[in-house]
Amino acid sequence: MGFWENVESVREYKNLTRKELSAKAKFSIASISTGLARGSTPSADIAVRIAQVLGVSVEYLITGEDKKSEIPASPKVRKLLELFSILDERDKQTVLNLVESLSDRYANGGETEKSSFPAG
Repeated sequence: MGFWENVESVREYKNLTRKELSAKAKFSIASISTGLARGSTPSADIAVRIAQVLGVSVEYLITGEDKKSEIPASPKVRKLLELFSILDERDKQTVLNLVESLSDRYANGGETEKSSFPAG
């Protein structure tokens, strides 16, 4: 993903509108649409202000990766965390046990065949 795609992802995660983000970071709201269409990156000063408002690093907005960032990069990971957070403790433990079991199996070179169930 490019800079503006990452901005959109974090903006949505933080429940900010484009208008709110542009007002807080002091840049034109049209810059988002233009940047998305062109695949461009804004000037450094605007990128820094956007990153500060979103609470992530400029590195994260540019590359989509930053070990220090609190925002999971993948929308699928964010969705998983959102769904996991509503489970009760017993169900959370069940999910953790399942994931650990699957992780162990893959780490030990075990069965890696895809499930016959459709992804959802």
